[in-house]
Amino acid sequence: MGYSVVLGEALMDLLETERDGEVTYRPAIGGAPLNVAVGVARLGGHAEYVGTLGGDTLGDRIADFLRTAGVGVRGVRRVPVPTTLALTTFDGAEPTFTFYGEPPSYALLEPGDLDAELVAGAAVLYTGSIALLREPFRAAARAAWATPGPIRVFDPNVRPTLLPGPAAVAALRELTDEFIATADLVKLSAADARLLYDGAEPAAAAERIRRLGAAAVVVTAGAAGAHVATADGATTLPAPAVSAVDATGAGDSVMAALVRRLLAEGTPADLADWLRHVRFALAVAGLVCERPGGAVAMPAPDELTRRWGDLP
Repeated sequence: MGYSVVLGEALMDLLETERDGEVTYRPAIGGAPLNVAVGVARLGGHAEYVGTLGGDTLGDRIADFLRTAGVGVRGVRRVPVPTTLALTTFDGAEPTFTFYGEPPSYALLEPGDLDAELVAGAAVLYTGSIALLREPFRAAARAAWATPGPIRVFDPNVRPTLLPGPAAVAALRELTDEFIATADLVKLSAADARLLYDGAEPAAAAERIRRLGAAAVVVTAGAAGAHVATADGATTLPAPAVSAVDATGAGDSVMAALVRRLLAEGTPADLADWLRHVRFALAVAGLVCERPGGAVAMPAPDELTRRWGDLP
């Protein structure tokens, strides 16, 4: 089993909560790519996080958290700016994010900062999310994506608060399509699909993405499960029934679980294998939703077994 390179943002979430009748904000380490890297490590895989961290105390805490979680930090570069904050509010269990910090500490990775040997040696390469909206990170991600060898996985992880109008959405669609065209796996949410593709439902969005070149597509839809599309067919899988308290990081845990399976077994041969992996990923996400925290909610294999029994 090889390792995965996870390329993208790490930041500090401020999670809205209530204490003694007052609204307060609890700091929690986050960022979708960081969540993916931690999720892979918690599931027993080897993940190397590649990105920039602020040069402040919060950046120190993120770096320490990654090391403690068992994530490799060989590709981390520290930058002399404050760590970006993501104010996280909730509608039920679903989070909404508002970002603070300019320039964003997470988007300052340059192509020359990449460890070419680390990227080329990876079995799986992940990129996506909000870091792609900014340079120089976007150029670094393109350089890594062009490296031959790794299985390429992509997640646009759309954040509407960073898209001020139709022109910004169109620009993100064009950028997303660029990465999709050569992706082995694209994972996105139903909300991402609706925003990017003019209200498209999961099946229609997955077919569009497949036509662009992606080998496999997984569109997650919360409690409604996930739509899976490959060259030999498509179907929708139900999600396990859970009592959700916090959906932060649930989509990232799906990606982490899929990356973990790709590390263990390589690229699936057919739709049936993809469905097996997605059922596993939905079980991981269900457990994440049953506890608060994003990155700290990512489960270990023994926790999955206690909650769901043996998973194929």
